[in-house]
Amino acid sequence: MYKGLAIIFGFLFLGEIVVRGLNLPIPGNVVGMILLTLALIFNVVKIEDVEKEAELFVKNMSIMFIPPGVGIVLYWGLIKSQAVPIFAALIVSFFVTIILTAKFVEFLGGKRV
Repeated sequence: MYKGLAIIFGFLFLGEIVVRGLNLPIPGNVVGMILLTLALIFNVVKIEDVEKEAELFVKNMSIMFIPPGVGIVLYWGLIKSQAVPIFAALIVSFFVTIILTAKFVEFLGGKRV
């Protein structure tokens, strides 16, 4: 278990170092996740080494939504005053995500959907 956690948190730390070192406007945990994904694809890290720990994180993912929920309750007045721009951004990003996902699947599949 310690080996898997060390690998996962090591890539998280590596992502933070890359972001701060290159002054990127991307969260370090996202860069770390991309680096871990690449390490898994190119067999630098074996999936067996991180599989159990990743499943543990996925099973307990609901705990990660508590802080944003508290933030929404705390800043409800501000959210209400900016409801139109917030919901417009949500709707636009929803459709952009669906379109880009469909195009990416189409590209990977090599045929038109």
